[in-house]
Amino acid sequence: MEFQVLGPVSVSGSAGPLPLGPAKRRSLLAMLLLRANVAVSVDTLTEALWDDEPPVHARTVIQGHVSRLRALLADVDASAYGVELSTRGSAYHLELPETLLDAHRFEGLVALARRAADPGDRAALLTEALALWQGPALAGAYPSPLLRSAAHTLDEARLAAVELLAATYVVGGEHDRAVQLLRPETGAHPLREPLAARLVEALHHAGRSAEALDAYHRARQVLADELGVAPGAELTAAFTLALGPDSARGSGPDSAAPDSAPAARAVAPRPAAPRPAPEPARFRPNLLPRTPRGFHGRTAESAELTAAAAGPDGPVVVLTGPAGVGKTALAVHWAAGRHSDFPDGTLYADLRGFSDTSDPEPADLLREFLLALDVPPRRVPESADAAGALFRSLTAGLRLLVVLDNARTSAQVRPLLPTGPGCVTVVTSRVRLAGLVASDAARVLALDVLAIDDSVALLTRILGEHRTAAEPQAARRTAELCGGLPLALRVAAARLVETPALGLATGPAIGPALGPASLASLADRLADERQRLELLAVEDIGVASALRLTTAHLPADAAQLFTALGHHPGTHVDRFSAAALAGTTPPDAARALDRLVAAHLLTETAPGCYVLHDLVRLYARGLSHEPAARTAARLRLYDHCVATALSASEAAEPGGEPAFVQPDDFQQPPAVRDFTSREEALGWFAAERDDLALIAAAARAEARPERAWRIAVTQWPFVVWRVLADWAPTLEAALADARVCADPYAEARVLTLLGWVLAEEGRTAEAVRHLRVAPGLAARAGDVLGEATALVNLAAALPDDDPGADPDDDPGADPGDDEPGTAEAACTRALALATEADDAHTRMLALQHLARIHLGAGRHRQAYEAAETALGLGPEHEAVARRVLLRTWQGEALAGLGDTVAGRRCLAQAALEAEQAGYDAGAVTALDALLPIADQDALPELRRRHAAAHARIRERGALATR
Repeated sequence: MEFQVLGPVSVSGSAGPLPLGPAKRRSLLAMLLLRANVAVSVDTLTEALWDDEPPVHARTVIQGHVSRLRALLADVDASAYGVELSTRGSAYHLELPETLLDAHRFEGLVALARRAADPGDRAALLTEALALWQGPALAGAYPSPLLRSAAHTLDEARLAAVELLAATYVVGGEHDRAVQLLRPETGAHPLREPLAARLVEALHHAGRSAEALDAYHRARQVLADELGVAPGAELTAAFTLALGPDSARGSGPDSAAPDSAPAARAVAPRPAAPRPAPEPARFRPNLLPRTPRGFHGRTAESAELTAAAAGPDGPVVVLTGPAGVGKTALAVHWAAGRHSDFPDGTLYADLRGFSDTSDPEPADLLREFLLALDVPPRRVPESADAAGALFRSLTAGLRLLVVLDNARTSAQVRPLLPTGPGCVTVVTSRVRLAGLVASDAARVLALDVLAIDDSVALLTRILGEHRTAAEPQAARRTAELCGGLPLALRVAAARLVETPALGLATGPAIGPALGPASLASLADRLADERQRLELLAVEDIGVASALRLTTAHLPADAAQLFTALGHHPGTHVDRFSAAALAGTTPPDAARALDRLVAAHLLTETAPGCYVLHDLVRLYARGLSHEPAARTAARLRLYDHCVATALSASEAAEPGGEPAFVQPDDFQQPPAVRDFTSREEALGWFAAERDDLALIAAAARAEARPERAWRIAVTQWPFVVWRVLADWAPTLEAALADARVCADPYAEARVLTLLGWVLAEEGRTAEAVRHLRVAPGLAARAGDVLGEATALVNLAAALPDDDPGADPDDDPGADPGDDEPGTAEAACTRALALATEADDAHTRMLALQHLARIHLGAGRHRQAYEAAETALGLGPEHEAVARRVLLRTWQGEALAGLGDTVAGRRCLAQAALEAEQAGYDAGAVTALDALLPIADQDALPELRRRHAAAHARIRERGALATR
C-alpha cells in the first residue's frame, strides 16, 4: 500500500489506485498525510479546503469526506498495514507507517544522500528519491493557500535535491549527465539562480564553454527582464569559472563578469563533498538500567524472546502486556545476560509512553544514542530526521542490542530502530503496536500475569522460604488476591517484611499485640476490597501512592473524569459513556481519556475502548464521597445506554417502531454514537451485552426500575438476531422492574418480548401465558402499536387451531372480552390495528405471520400473496431476517401450488442469504422446507449445511451459558 503527495494526491492498494473522488476530498487527505501521525483539527482542515469564508455546513462536509475515506481504506484492509483514520475529539488523526508515504521516503533518502561519502552512493540515493516524484506536489488537490504553501515547500525540497544531484555528478566527473538533468529544470524554473549556476558549471566542465556562457547570458537576461536585478554571487561565480583563468575581459556588459579580483575570477568554487560519517565506535556502550532484584520465573517467555531475537535482518520484538506485569523487568533481565551476543553494545531508552510526564523528543533520544556510539557532540545533528539518518548509517554494520521501554505508539519506536542485520530491538508496551508489525515485521510476545506457582516463588524470593513453607495455602491465596501482578506481589511481600506484627491498619493499637505477621492475616485483609489498596503500599511504593501521585498531576478535566469512572458499574467505557458519567461532551471526554491512558490510569484495550485495572477501579471508587454526585452520574449513564441502544436499534432495524417512549425525566445526551451499518450496530450490542446487564442491575439496586427495564428491552434487535442466547433471565428481571413501576405500558412491552423469546426457546405454554396478558395491558395503556405487536407475537406462539385462553392459566390475566382465540384471529386483529395506525413495520409483521398461518392451513395462494405484500412494505423490506422468512413462506407456498421448481429456487435463495448474513435460525427454517422437495443429488450438501447451521446455534448457546 502506498500514499502519494509527490505528484497527484493518491492512494494505491494491491489492485491499483483508489477512487478518491473530488478535489476537496483529495485536499483533506493531503492535509492528513502532510501531518501523518498527528491530530489535525477541523479548523485546520477547513482552512485547507476553502479559500475564504467556509460554508455553514463545512464540518458536515468534512465528516462526509472522512467517512468516505474510511470506507475506501477499509475496502483495501488498510489496518493490516498499520493505517487507521480515527477521530480525536474535534480533530482527525491518520496513523500510518512513514514508509508508506512517498514524501517521508523522499526525505529519508535525501538525508542519507547528504551524509554519503561516496559520490556514486550519493547519486544513487538521490536518483531513487527523485524517482518518487510523479508531477507537481499535491496535484489534484484544491489550491487553498495552506496547501499551496505546503506544495511549494515540497517542490523546493525537490529542486534542492536536483541541485545536489547535479553537483554530485560534477564531482564524479559525469558532466553530461548533470547537463541532461539540469536543462529541463532551468527551463521550468528560469528565475532559480542555483539551477542556472549548476548548469553553467556542468557545461564548462563538460568542455562546452560556449554553451556555458550562453546559458549564463540567458539567465542574466531573464533576471533583468523579469525582476530587474543582476545575477547573484553564485551565478556570477559560475560565469567566472566558465570564462576560464586566461580569458580576457571584454568591454561590453555581455562579455564581462562583474568586477572582482583576478584571483577570484581564476578560482572556481566547487561543491563541497559531504563530510564522511564518523568511524564506528570501538568500545561497547551499555545504557541498561540496574537489573531488577528478586527476578523470578518467565523461563518460557525468556526462551521465546531469545528465539524471536535470533531471527534474520535485524529483528524487532515487542513485549506487550498490562501495567505492572513485569515487561521492563523481563526486558532488562534478558538483555543483561546477552552482552556477549552484542559486541558493539546495548542501548536503552525509556519512551515514557504510559507516564504522567511528556514523551521524550526523538532528537534527544537519538542524541543519547549517538553520543554513546562515540559520535563527538559537535557532530550530532540537531534535527530528529538528520540524527536518525546518522544513527541508521552508523548501525548498519554493528551487532547492537536496543531496548526501547514503555512505548505507546509505533511512531515513537521507528526513528530509534537500527538498520544493521546483526542488530536486535526489544520494545516494551502495553499495546500490541500493530503498526510496527506491518511496517517492520515485528514479532509480538504477549506477557501475562505470573502463574500461581511463580507468584508464590516471587513471594518466597522476598520473604524467605521459611515464611511461605510455613503457610503454603495462605501464600497461594495472597498470590491469587494480587492477581499474579508482580508489582502487587512485591508490595505485599514488602508489607509483611516491614510489619513484624500485623498491625496493618494505620490507626492506634487497640488491645494486646497481634504477634508475628502472618500470610494468613495478610490474605484475610487483602480479601476486603475496602482496605486492599491500603495494604498494598509500603513507604513511597504501592498502588495507591502511585495513583495518588499520578492523579495529583492530572488536569482538572481528567481528574474529574477519573473520579466519575469510579461510579461505572460495568467493565469498560468509551468516550460517549465517559462523557455521560462526567457530564461533559464526547470530544472533551476523549481528550481526558487520552490523558488518563498516558498516566497509566486506563488501558485502551481496543480503539476507543478503555478499561480500568481492578485496583485502579477501587482507587477511583474511593475518591468521591458525595452520594448526590454518584446518583447524578449513574442517571446520566443509564440514559446514555438507552439512547445509544436506540440509535443502534435504528441502524439494525431501520424503519421500525421505537421500543418504548422515554420517561418524563429522561436526559438526552448531548451526543449519541452514530451507527453506519446493521453489522456495526449488532456488533455493539454483542460487545456491550454483559455491561448492559451490569448497568441494568445497578439501576435496579438504586430504585430506578423505569431505567432498568428499558435498558433490557432496548436490546431487542440483538435478541431477535440471537434469540437462543439465554435472554429469558434478562427479560424476566425486566418484567419484575416493570411491575414495580405499576405501569401497564411497561409491563406489556416487556411481556411481548419475553413471550416471543420463550416461544422461540420452545417454552410455548409460558410464552402463551405471558402473551395473552400483553395485548390487554397495552390496550389499557393506549399503546396501539404495542397491542398489535403483542398480538403478532401471540399468533406466532399459538397453534393455528388453539381454541382460546384458559382463564386459570394466569390469575393476573386480563385479556378482555374480545381477545382473539386463534392465531389467525390474533394476526387479523394486529393487521387491523397496524393499518389504523398506518405503521408499515407492524403491518409487515402481521402479514408475515398471516402468511405462515395460511401456509399451515393449506391456503397457499393467500400465503404467497401475504408474503409478497409484506415484502413491499416500507424500508424494512431490506432487513435480512424478515426477507429470509418471507421468502421461505413464499417458497413453501409455491411448492404447495404445484410449482416445485420455483419453490426450490425461492427456498434455496432464502437459505443462502441467511447463511451469508450469519442468520442461522433463518437458514435452518429455509433448509427444513427445502429438504423434502429437493433433488436427490442436492440432498447430501443440503443436509451438511443444515447440520452446520444447527451446530453454530448450539455453539452460541453454549457460549452464552459460560
